[in-house]
Amino acid sequence: MIRARLLGTAFAAGVAAFASLAAVAPPASAQQKVLKMQASWPASLTLYENFTMFAKRVEELTGGEIKIEAMPAGQIVPAFEVLDATHKKVIDGAHTWAGYWQGKNSAAILMTGGPGGPWGMDHQDFLGWIWWGDGSKLIDEFYREQLKLNVVSIPIMTPAPQALGWFKKRIENVADFKGMKCRQTGIAGQIFNEMGMRAVNMPGGEIMPAAERGTIDCAEWVGGIEDLRFGFQTVWKYHYAPSLHEPVSIADLLINGDVWKEISKRNQEIIKAAATETLLKWWVGWQKQNADALKEMREKHKVNVLHTPPEIHTEFLKAWDRVAAKEAANNPFFKKVMESQKAWAASVVPAKRFYFPAYNLAAEHYWPEK
Repeated sequence: MIRARLLGTAFAAGVAAFASLAAVAPPASAQQKVLKMQASWPASLTLYENFTMFAKRVEELTGGEIKIEAMPAGQIVPAFEVLDATHKKVIDGAHTWAGYWQGKNSAAILMTGGPGGPWGMDHQDFLGWIWWGDGSKLIDEFYREQLKLNVVSIPIMTPAPQALGWFKKRIENVADFKGMKCRQTGIAGQIFNEMGMRAVNMPGGEIMPAAERGTIDCAEWVGGIEDLRFGFQTVWKYHYAPSLHEPVSIADLLINGDVWKEISKRNQEIIKAAATETLLKWWVGWQKQNADALKEMREKHKVNVLHTPPEIHTEFLKAWDRVAAKEAANNPFFKKVMESQKAWAASVVPAKRFYFPAYNLAAEHYWPEK
């Protein structure tokens, strides 16, 4: 009850703060700055709706001083090229996910959350590390010093936890998906390869054509409403969840560093505040969309919605530990970030496990699985 009152008070304060910002925003007649930004996903997905929600909120709170022209994947550059395009000022910014930059630096996945939690953390814990721990500083170091890119990163979306994915046949254990060609991205593909899968990296918009041609046997995208909108249920009839490859995942808003400096301090704060508001409001609404999508998968499309075999979770964590140890040995920055996250997790995860009741305690009482 105390926690609920505190959250209510914090939310009310946040609403008041945003109302205050809106009240003092300059009139729309003021000089307007248009930021051209592109997403790494198609306009058909709710991921893109997070982007347009943010753009609308920024324009409202700045009184029209800042207008964000939100564009879907491919409108100016391919989905996986938005980072370099932002750095080069081909676009002013991007709505994307740092795990796509794995080829530049293996620590990229740690900027998003990553496999295994990371280290047992959930979204609340990981955002705590970003906002109250070393996270924000290390993310800035990742882009500016490790990648040598002139971009500013702001957390904006939490598209997780994600499903194990869609399969052409039933899987009972790790052996069942050995040799299967499955769409995976970033370090998750490397981990699944360790487990015998043949991971294939491709942007989200290319998954359905590959599935329809039969060039892949399975695919991981997000789960729930995102997968339903892509139409995976028309190709595959086996959908598995949960998964430990992205139980926590934070997508970010990237803005070119020079463009960011041109924005007033006040409007910079509005952009950061609007991103945080969008992250929370979109995420809690997205959970209901996923619930409705899961029901539609089962009832309308006759999809076999199944629990991931426990063996896969166990073997995944073992494979991730091996991959993480190897990356830490070869990449000092990976090790630096990993140690920072583990130190934060070592404090918050055991305490949270003690105080927070397991989700299933009440869920199974009121809504027992059939």
